[in-house]
Amino acid sequence: MSGKFDLITTDGKARRGRIHTDHGVVNTPAFMPVGTAGTVKAMLPESVKATGAEIVLGNTYHLMLRPGAERVASFGGLHKFMNWPGPILTDSGGFQAMSLSDLRKISENGVEFRSHIDGSKHMLTPERSIEIQDLLDSNITMVLDECTAFPATVEEAASSMRRSMRWAERCRKAFRDRDGYLLFGIVQGGIYPHLREESAKALTAIGFDGYAIGGLAIGEGQQQMFSVLDYTPDFLPADKPRYLMGVGRPGDLVGAVARGIDMFDCVMPTRSGRTGLAHTRYGDLNMRNARHATDNRPIDPLCTCPACSSYVRGYIHHLMKTKEILGAMLLTWHNLHYYQELMQGMRAAIEQGRFAAFVADFEREQQLGDIPG
Repeated sequence: MSGKFDLITTDGKARRGRIHTDHGVVNTPAFMPVGTAGTVKAMLPESVKATGAEIVLGNTYHLMLRPGAERVASFGGLHKFMNWPGPILTDSGGFQAMSLSDLRKISENGVEFRSHIDGSKHMLTPERSIEIQDLLDSNITMVLDECTAFPATVEEAASSMRRSMRWAERCRKAFRDRDGYLLFGIVQGGIYPHLREESAKALTAIGFDGYAIGGLAIGEGQQQMFSVLDYTPDFLPADKPRYLMGVGRPGDLVGAVARGIDMFDCVMPTRSGRTGLAHTRYGDLNMRNARHATDNRPIDPLCTCPACSSYVRGYIHHLMKTKEILGAMLLTWHNLHYYQELMQGMRAAIEQGRFAAFVADFEREQQLGDIPG
């Protein structure tokens, strides 16, 4: 049956599951490459699939401004438009509308903002956000919420969160229920446990197909983020997927899975690929550093991605220094491959009841900093 979540097994708080959508199955824990404007930067859709990714993320804000949701719909939806047949999750557009626009005004009705492209004025309401995501044919639709700033006082966090809960109810009413399509609510409340609990209870009462945790990875640091994740997932239904928005670094993913999170997205592996940073099982490598110029080893000899199986560090260093497009393509592929390999490893470890050992091995290897020897 489409549009449901199977919780297959657990190991401590870590969960192994499966999400069924109209466009395919997503095995969890899952990492979603970010395809902001209908493309995962520097990657062909076939290349994204080859990394092991089963689902990608599209950005409502950028797509509504250019080329426009109605135009994407005229091409048969985002899957056909971007040649990605698998599942797609779209964010609500609210975060970008609030953070990328110089002129924006938040009211009970929604977010009024000026486009960062041409200055045109737009109004993004909960209902319009749902409509846009429907036009895009998103498999997993996110409610419109207000991403609470950090730091925020308890009063500011409470006011912001409660507005998001009222918007969530409007989104639920506007959403067109159909088999294989899911709507996720978003828990807000800053760093305050009682507000996170109030938000989770409000969303659960409305009833969603999955629940995201928002308002993190915005400057609070890993320790504070993990502190919030120590309790917030426990407020959410066990039989629904849990999505940590906008996270993150490899260590963030491992730590969050250990705390009960199922889904992630982040621009980091693709952005890092374009700036010369390779994420590896041994830590991060800056491929622009001079020490790589004469190195004839691969980035990671255990990695099977094209960058590692066919090219040496010296060549990739050369590509990055000369700003050749191929450098960004190879490093992006490598980073996405590593992220998917990390998720696959966590899924297997949870199934085999050895997640704690997996975490210990991950942390030990990350401390090495580079290939041992």
